[in-house]
Amino acid sequence: MMKTVWKQILHSLEKSLNPGLYTVWIKPLNGKVEGNRITLSAPNEFVANWVRDRLLQVIREAAAEVMGGDPRITINARMDKNVPPAAKPIRTKQLNSGVKASHIGLPLAQGLKPIAVQNWRFSFDDFVVGPSNELACAASRSISHSGFNSDHLFLSSGPGLGKTHLLHSVGKQLCNSAHRKNLKVACLSSEEFATRMVFAIKGRQVDQFKIQFRESIDVLLLEDVHFFQGKEKMQEELLCTLGALRERGCKVVLTSSFMPKEFSGVDDRLVSRFCSGFLAHINRPDMETRLRIVLEKARKLQVDVPVEVSELLAERITTDIRQLESCLNNLVLKARLLNRAVTMNLAWEVLDNYAVRNSSPDFGHIIEFICKSYSLSETELKSKSRKSQAVLARNTAFYLARQHTELSLKAIGERLGRKHSTVLKGITKVEREISMQTPLGRQIENTAQRLIP
Repeated sequence: MMKTVWKQILHSLEKSLNPGLYTVWIKPLNGKVEGNRITLSAPNEFVANWVRDRLLQVIREAAAEVMGGDPRITINARMDKNVPPAAKPIRTKQLNSGVKASHIGLPLAQGLKPIAVQNWRFSFDDFVVGPSNELACAASRSISHSGFNSDHLFLSSGPGLGKTHLLHSVGKQLCNSAHRKNLKVACLSSEEFATRMVFAIKGRQVDQFKIQFRESIDVLLLEDVHFFQGKEKMQEELLCTLGALRERGCKVVLTSSFMPKEFSGVDDRLVSRFCSGFLAHINRPDMETRLRIVLEKARKLQVDVPVEVSELLAERITTDIRQLESCLNNLVLKARLLNRAVTMNLAWEVLDNYAVRNSSPDFGHIIEFICKSYSLSETELKSKSRKSQAVLARNTAFYLARQHTELSLKAIGERLGRKHSTVLKGITKVEREISMQTPLGRQIENTAQRLIP
């Protein structure tokens, strides 16, 4: 019975966390439930400390949903004798819907084996092309074939606009068209790359790590490279890895929320390397593209969605395609659960749960909203105060201005008396908190959703 409880908690965490976080940090935990107490054992102290610092509240909330009340959680490290910390399994995110990141996720101490990849989550066939993303899509298709002039591609966009979709599409296409069956593709987030490097250093297996990423893969698909800002040692390793892959003629696709020229705290040599391939930015989709996305998603769900409902969703959710698809999913699911037709009234009910908008708010509106939400004056917001509330308010303002206006990072910073590098760091921090679904991330997300009633 207690094992079943922990399995239910794991299932809840798997649904609420992004795949990378769940696979790297949650899955290695062993759970023991006794009454209202949960004892978790991690592979080593490094993992135990990371989970305590970053994910304890998320685990507590998931456990409370399953068990009720306020469970008491203890996290300990289990250390097998004669086994260094890095020899424990270090798994990457799922590369597909059914097959895990195979041998690249095995302990480094066990040696390097081919990486099997299949059944990718996305493909070019279900990517809706419009004016905002046609260049990025064309470049992604091209790098999947031998005729492309560059083996390096850099994709940038705001959250939820298709970077991950194109990344997985490239991986799927390359695997499907490979002349040899054992094409080795590594697809992971920059944070996972960094985590694996830390484990390798702690386990004195740096040479194996270098072999794994520089000599044993044919394709590197790396997400969110802006994560490396300010991390000098990791930047050096990534620079050497990219150089080694280029010398071997390997294909590399990198994604980021920012273009390389907007980075701060990144070695000029690495920025140059990022820029050495083809650069493509994905803009927000126009109304026509959003409408086609809704219609394509409805076709896949095998449901008839009235034209006026499709137009309503496409008109109201404009900045995040992931949200748009999620809204349609929830609308269809609610209709089926209630045994009702998909109607305008039902659509309005579902839209209440999403950050909808009638028109783009200007910068002044955003600042007014932030000051009201955080109980600050505009003078306090622009001041040099480092109080946590002021910093949080400024970072949220940076994030919303980037999301809802066409202002550059430099222009946003000038209007709030900050350098472009400060704006970049603030946006990166907010996006990371939201992505990890930390309590602070959910608070920021809730605030952002109130911007336009």
